[in-house]
Amino acid sequence: MEKKWVLVHFTSGAQKLHVVPLMFVMLLCSMVSESVDIDPDDKTSLLLFKSRVQDPNRSLSTWVGSNCTNWTGVTCENQTGRVVSINLTNMNLSGQFLPNFCKLQFLERLVLSRNNFTGSVPLCFGNLQNLKTLNLSQNRFQGVLPDSLMRLTQLTELVLNGNKDLGGLIPSWIGNFSTKLEKLDLGFNSFRGEIPQKLLYLESLKHLDLGNNDISGSLPDFQQSLVSLNLESNQLSGTLPCFSASAQSLSVLKLANNSVVGGIPTCIASLAALNHLNLSFNHLTYKIPPRLVFSEKLFILDLSNNDLSGPLPSKIAVTTEKSGLLLLDLSHNRFSGEIPLKITELKSLQALFLSHNLLVGEIPARIGNLTYLQVIDLSHNSLSGPIPLNIVGCFQLLALKLNDNNLSGEIQPELDALSSLKILDISNNKISGEIPLTLAGCKSLEIVDFSSNNLSGSLNDAITKWANLRYISLARNNFNGGLPSWLFTFETIQMMDLSRNKFSGFIPESNFNISLAFNNRGDIGKIHREPTVTVRDLDTKVSIFVTGSSELRFSYALSSMVGIDISSNMLRGKVPAGLFGLEGLEYLNLSYNFLSGQVPSLEKMKSLKALDLSHNSLSGQIPGNISSLHDLNSLNLSYNCFSGVVPKKQGYWRFPGAFAGNPDLCLEASGGGCNKEGHPVAPGKAFEGETVKGPISVWVYCLSTFVSFYSGVVALFCSPRARNYILQTKV
Repeated sequence: MEKKWVLVHFTSGAQKLHVVPLMFVMLLCSMVSESVDIDPDDKTSLLLFKSRVQDPNRSLSTWVGSNCTNWTGVTCENQTGRVVSINLTNMNLSGQFLPNFCKLQFLERLVLSRNNFTGSVPLCFGNLQNLKTLNLSQNRFQGVLPDSLMRLTQLTELVLNGNKDLGGLIPSWIGNFSTKLEKLDLGFNSFRGEIPQKLLYLESLKHLDLGNNDISGSLPDFQQSLVSLNLESNQLSGTLPCFSASAQSLSVLKLANNSVVGGIPTCIASLAALNHLNLSFNHLTYKIPPRLVFSEKLFILDLSNNDLSGPLPSKIAVTTEKSGLLLLDLSHNRFSGEIPLKITELKSLQALFLSHNLLVGEIPARIGNLTYLQVIDLSHNSLSGPIPLNIVGCFQLLALKLNDNNLSGEIQPELDALSSLKILDISNNKISGEIPLTLAGCKSLEIVDFSSNNLSGSLNDAITKWANLRYISLARNNFNGGLPSWLFTFETIQMMDLSRNKFSGFIPESNFNISLAFNNRGDIGKIHREPTVTVRDLDTKVSIFVTGSSELRFSYALSSMVGIDISSNMLRGKVPAGLFGLEGLEYLNLSYNFLSGQVPSLEKMKSLKALDLSHNSLSGQIPGNISSLHDLNSLNLSYNCFSGVVPKKQGYWRFPGAFAGNPDLCLEASGGGCNKEGHPVAPGKAFEGETVKGPISVWVYCLSTFVSFYSGVVALFCSPRARNYILQTKV
């Protein structure tokens, strides 16, 4: 209830005496106006509604007595006590509606969003003919919209989004049942068919959201002055219209994830009020016209995942000191040429996505002028030259993705100035040198991928300062030296890949119990997991969400198994028992090393999906019963020195070829005898669907094929001296 306070200024002493009584009268009147008795008929209707609704949070427990102001979510008219507004948002209510509810004939506003109401949209809602706002969003309503709603001729807002089983054809009456309708939101439902023609001409309509449905047909040109239009994630086709009727009003245009074809017409830049344009995930083609220059009001421009080509536009939006683009996403297209210097003049830019194009040349040094940047993604291009030192000017950077280019040079020590950096991915380039000790200053790092470069040196203590580390890959480099004792002591580590380097010495006996993910503790286990064994390629999906007209929110999803890969190195000695006690570990690869001794029990590794211990000198009995490891779908223990008999009941029969190259090992046959593995798996094929180049050259493999197991395999794979000679042929 709105209160109006009047400030009266008195100047004479006599007038001051009346200040207290006057204020008392005003306060008394205010208290009287706040105490409104609810109309008896409306009270009866609401109590019947309450009796049939499940209310686990007891949100409606205040619905007692007659004072309307005490009833949660209910507003009454001051003079008559008739209920004019009901707002029960996010109260975890469920159940269905009785017709009595629809006797609230003076109700103007009904908001039931974010609850668990089920069934069809009640037919009797059509009786609430004074309704101006009807919001049933994010419930579990289903079926089709009842035609009775067309009687709501006073409606200004109809919001039904987020009821996934509510749909059918969009009713033809939706465009003319109320000449006052300003907002129509049917997003995230199951509506299908074409957009009704009458909806294109509804003059009162300002906000239309039909996104995330199954709407088809050609993308229409609306004939009213819309403010926001969201048609994303449908099946609309055709070319992009000019939206001329909304040239001065349209501020948000979302058409992503449809089948729109053709080029981007220059008339789109004539939308003077436009601040959010998303045309991503369509089939747009051709070059971006040079005359397509948006105003300084445009904050978000997303043209990603199309088939746009030609050079990047030298100027795509006007920018001022106080306004301009916040997000520019031109990724996943076929843009070619160099990155234009004009991009470095977009001073307001917070996120720049140019990945998966055909860009060449060097990264502009002036990129450091973009001091508001949070995300830079230039990955999957053909960029060359060094990482520009001026990039440290982007001191607010959270993610720097430069992977899969032709970058060279060394990692500059000055990168430690990026103290907020969470993601640093420079993998698949030609970067050389060592990891600078100064990178200890990047204390916020969570994702580090330096794989497939020419990096060398040992693991230094800079890495220990990355306390929030979740993923690190140094694979396919030339790192050497021993593995440090702190290697497995990161609390939030999820994946560690040090494969295909030149690490030597022993696997350290660390405190393996620190990692939450490795030990299946905490909320790390809620991270999305891949259904198959794919661990070599990290998929970090960086997203930016609009949280206001001038603010973006950074987020990323890490798609990677919980695992450790230190394969294809020169490690020796025993496998630490603690490594086989990690209940959360899904992937462990120790293959192609010089490891010896017996393998600890696997029974504690309840989450294990893939294990590769092949091409070592491990001996003794095969680890105990694995029949309880139900998630294990890939196992390779080949080319070791295991011996003894493997009982069939232990569950190893699920992995044919897992024991090839162990001449003293027998597998229990169904008839009771003992079979030896006579068909070795192809060396290097560690996992299903993934080929890893092993350190044994082709001529060694051919030789081992023609010699006997006893004279060839034992000599070559159980003798450290012979294995050392062979492993020196590693490419």
